[in-house]
Amino acid sequence: MKKAILAKKVGMTQIFSDDGKLVGVTALTAGPCVVVQKKTVEKEGYNAVKVGFEDIKIKRTTKPVKGQFDKAGVTPLKFLREFRLEDITTYETGDTITADAFKAGERVDVSGVSKGKGYQGAIKRHNQSRGPMAHGSKYHRGLGSLSSGTTPGRVKKGKKMPGHMGARKVTAQNLEIIRVDAEKNLILIKGAVPGPNGALIFIRDTVKV
Repeated sequence: MKKAILAKKVGMTQIFSDDGKLVGVTALTAGPCVVVQKKTVEKEGYNAVKVGFEDIKIKRTTKPVKGQFDKAGVTPLKFLREFRLEDITTYETGDTITADAFKAGERVDVSGVSKGKGYQGAIKRHNQSRGPMAHGSKYHRGLGSLSSGTTPGRVKKGKKMPGHMGARKVTAQNLEIIRVDAEKNLILIKGAVPGPNGALIFIRDTVKV
């Protein structure tokens, strides 16, 4: 059965594996998530479950959103996201999804919004090379040629240029779960995951087998 959960990034740390190796991991507070709504092919045109994560005060919700919580019979939640799953028969409105839905050794895809870097040049943004640094050169970190020297000439679409860097959705695929602590709602994933500490993270079964 395919599964997914919402989490918050706590930060990175190191643990020792069973064979004594030091492993860098990212700690995530996963769930508990509450199923707020089920969507079916017959009614909405696709199968999905809408889940909520992290309790908030009632006054911090709008009336339309509060109506969804009242209909489901659950307390207001800060984040609402949809999980598109092929089989949603095992989920019912009001059910809770916890960290123990995943097990150590499983492979998952982790999505989040990457850290925003602001406006950056082509060297940092696209890993381009700099120009000569000798005194005779007057072109060190510039973009370089934009197009051909023909007349008329134009800059082709997709040209890598300076601009806003980061703050976009990134998915890290096929990451390994090292440890799951159901009591503390913690999932430790090997390596780094997108986003700063405190960012909302989406964990689901990997599409790669």
